[in-house]
Amino acid sequence: MSDVRPVPEGQERFIPHLVVDGAAEAMEFYKKAFGAVEISRSLAPDGKRLMHASMKVGDSFFYLSDDFPEYNNGEKANPNALGHTPVTIHLYLEDCDAMFKQAEAAGAKIAMPPQDQFWGDRYGMLIDPFGHHWAFATHIADPTPEEMAAAAEKMFSQADEKQK
Repeated sequence: MSDVRPVPEGQERFIPHLVVDGAAEAMEFYKKAFGAVEISRSLAPDGKRLMHASMKVGDSFFYLSDDFPEYNNGEKANPNALGHTPVTIHLYLEDCDAMFKQAEAAGAKIAMPPQDQFWGDRYGMLIDPFGHHWAFATHIADPTPEEMAAAAEKMFSQADEKQK
């Protein structure tokens, strides 16, 4: 019987795998912007692109690789080439405001600055230079379901009024 674990220790969670145009540059950005730590990187046979890399922010892993359109019917798959991404990567932190300042200084675009939200988080969103969307939050309160419902109704009704 083998001692190899079917799920590697520390990787029991969902792990986002980002496709980027310029994975090596993205890794440097994530180090500056998020304090990410490089775990590993593997070059593709062309010796230029990254076939696979592993990074960690806090205790959360994420993977990334360069875009390989030659294995995707000639189509690029990174968010900048597609013009959007439907996915937001979310991470809870001790201090989301500090992460936003650090990420903005490194070149991230703030999509929604951190704000106290009705569900009990201080929450904001940003877009990295490679087109990926990130949300960072710090949990600050434990509202009841009734309090959340009332606050959500108030927020959405105010938004509806602004659109009229």
